[in-house]
Amino acid sequence: MKKRLFSLILIMVAVASVSSAQGRRGLRINEVMVQNESSIVDDYGCRHAWIELFNSTFGPLEISSVYLTTDSTQKTMYAVPLGDVNTKMPKRQHVVFWADAAPDKGTFHTSLTLEPGKDNWIGIYDADGIHLIDSVTVPATLLADQTFARSIDGEDQTWEVRDGSNNKYITPSSNNIIKDTNSKVERFAKEDENGFAMTVMAMCIVFGSLLVLCLSFYVISKIGAYVSKHNKAKSQGANLRELKREDHPEHDSGEEIAAIAMALHEHLDTHDQENTILTINKVKRAYSPWSSKIYGLRETPRH
Repeated sequence: MKKRLFSLILIMVAVASVSSAQGRRGLRINEVMVQNESSIVDDYGCRHAWIELFNSTFGPLEISSVYLTTDSTQKTMYAVPLGDVNTKMPKRQHVVFWADAAPDKGTFHTSLTLEPGKDNWIGIYDADGIHLIDSVTVPATLLADQTFARSIDGEDQTWEVRDGSNNKYITPSSNNIIKDTNSKVERFAKEDENGFAMTVMAMCIVFGSLLVLCLSFYVISKIGAYVSKHNKAKSQGANLRELKREDHPEHDSGEEIAAIAMALHEHLDTHDQENTILTINKVKRAYSPWSSKIYGLRETPRH
C-alpha cells in the first residue's frame, strides 16, 4: 500500500513538472535595451539596461527557477528566485528584468550585464539548465535609448530597432503594438462631422430602453395581478370567472352610490364644523376697571 502511494506521488510530481515545463516553453524575450540614458528607472530610481519577457500563453506562467544568461557556455548565470509572488505571470503579460549586476537588490535585478557597441546574446534556459526556451542576439549597432524588440508580442517574426519615432514606441512592461487609433471611430467622425447622427442614435437608444422598461413593468404587473386573483380564487374554492364577476358587480350605478352616500350623511349627522375643535372668539368690549369703580362711588354732598 505504501509503495503504491509513493508511486502515485512520484507520478503526480512528474506530471506537474512536465506541465510546468511545457508552460514555460511559452516564455519569450520580447524587448531589450542595452544602454539606458533617458528611459525608465528601476525601484531605486536608477537607469540600467533591461530585458522584457513576455508570457505568450493563454494561462498563468510561473517563471521561478528558470535561468537568464548572456553566455551560451554558462547557462545558469542567473536563476529567477523561488518564493516571489511576482514571478507568476498572468496570461499575455510582461515583466522587466534589470541587467545591472546587482541581484542582491531583488528578484528582478539580475547578475547580468549588457555591453554597448557589441553583439549581446541573451538566452532563457529551463529549470534543468539544459533546454533552451528562447534566445536573441541584440546587434552592436543599437544606440543609446533604443530597443531591439519583436514587431508583435511573442511572435516569431521580425525584430526591429525602436527609438520612439514613426510609431515605433519603446514599451517596457507593455504591448509592443499600441493601438492609439480606431478606424471605425475615425470613419464615423468623418461622415458625421456635426454629430447629428450620434445624437439621434443616442436618443433612440435612451427612449427605446425606457419603452422596453415600461413594457416590462406593465407585463410584470399584469402577471402579478393574474397570479394574485388565481390564488384568491383557489383559496375560496371558486372559479376565476366568478371571482371577476364578484369584483365587478353589475348594479353599481351612480344613483345607488349617491343614495348610499346620503344615507350615511343622515346617519352620522355629518357637518362642516368639527365638533372636536374648541373655537374661542375674541369679544370686543369697552371695559375699564377704573370706570367701573367710579360708577360705584357715592357722589359728594352739594351745598
